[in-house]
Amino acid sequence: MPVLTRLIPSPLVVDVRPGALDDLASVLADQRISQSGMLAVAISDGSGARLRRRLEPSLPGADWFEVGGGTIDDAVRLADGMKSGRYDAVVGLGGGKVIDCAKFAAARVGLPMVAVATNLSHDGICSPVSILDNDAGRGSYGVPTPIALVVDLAVIREAPIRFVRSGIGDAVSNVSAVADWELAHRVNGEKVDGLAAALARQAGEAVLRHPGGCGDDGFLTVLTEGLVLSGIAMTIAGHTRPSSGACHEISHALDLLYPGRAASHGEQVGIGAAFATYLRGDREGSLLMADTLRRHGLPVVAREIGFGDEEFVRAVQFAPRTRPGRYTVLEHLDLSPARAGEAYAEYVAAVSG
Repeated sequence: MPVLTRLIPSPLVVDVRPGALDDLASVLADQRISQSGMLAVAISDGSGARLRRRLEPSLPGADWFEVGGGTIDDAVRLADGMKSGRYDAVVGLGGGKVIDCAKFAAARVGLPMVAVATNLSHDGICSPVSILDNDAGRGSYGVPTPIALVVDLAVIREAPIRFVRSGIGDAVSNVSAVADWELAHRVNGEKVDGLAAALARQAGEAVLRHPGGCGDDGFLTVLTEGLVLSGIAMTIAGHTRPSSGACHEISHALDLLYPGRAASHGEQVGIGAAFATYLRGDREGSLLMADTLRRHGLPVVAREIGFGDEEFVRAVQFAPRTRPGRYTVLEHLDLSPARAGEAYAEYVAAVSG
C-alpha cells in the first residue's frame, strides 16, 4: 500500500512569546530566510515607526518603507519601491493593513514575506489572502502564505484592547463558518476538506472555551495560534470557506450598506456568527458564543455597534449578495424580511435574558 500524503504550505517559523521582536534578526538568520540582513521592511506611520527605532540597530541592512494605507494602490507602490533593491525577504511590521500590503507586494516582486504582527485584530496575519481597498470597494487577493510569523506578546499588550477583541470575534466565527460549510455539503454536495475544517473549528473552539482574558499571555498565545491555524486552514482549502460563512456575509453587508459606520471586522463577524448559529437551531451554541463575546467585552447585538434592528435585518437580507455562489444558513432559509426581523428579535431576547 502506498503512503499518500500532501504538502501543506505553512510558515517555517511561528514565534509567539514576550520579547520575540528582539530576536527577529537571529530568527531570520537561523532559518536561512535572510542571513545577509538585506530586508525590505514595510511599516505604518504609527506603531511601526516607533518599533523601527527599536529594531534598526539589529537590522542594519534593512530598507524601511512606510505604507500609507490599506489600498491596492498602496500595495502596488510598495512593490514598485522594492524593485530597485536586492532583498532576501519582505517584512510586514504592523497591523492588518500593513501586513496585507506587504503580502501583496512580496508576491508581486517574488520574495518571501515575514509577518510581524503588532496586533491580533483578524486572521489575516497568516492567511493566503490580502484584503485591500480598491475602486469597487474592497477586494480579496490571493497571495502566498507568510514564510514566518513573529508575535511579541509584550507589543500586543501595548496595542489598544479593541484589536485583541476584534481577533477574538474573528476566531470564534470559525465555528459558525465551518457549520455553514458542512451545511452546504449536506444540501448541495459541496466538497469539504476535513483537515481544513478541523483546523478552523478547533482554532475557534480553543478561543471560545479558554477561561483566560485579554491581558493573559496564555490566552493571547491561544488566540494567536488560533488565528494562525485559521490562515493555514484557508491555505489547505484553497479558499476562505473554513473561516467565512454567513457571519462574514453579514459583516460585508454592513460595510457595503452603511459605509463609514461599520464597527471592527471582529465585532461584526462575532455578532454575525452568534446570530447565524441561532438561525441554524443551535440555541445552546449561540448562547455560549454570545456569553464568550460579552465576557471579553465584545458586542452581541447590533445596537451595541450603532445599528438599529431594522438596519441589521436589512444587512441580513442583503448578505447573500456579497458572496454569490456561497451557500450558508442565510441562503438555506431564504428568510423573508418579516421572518428575518422575527428571527433577529428572538435572538436578541435569547442573548439578553
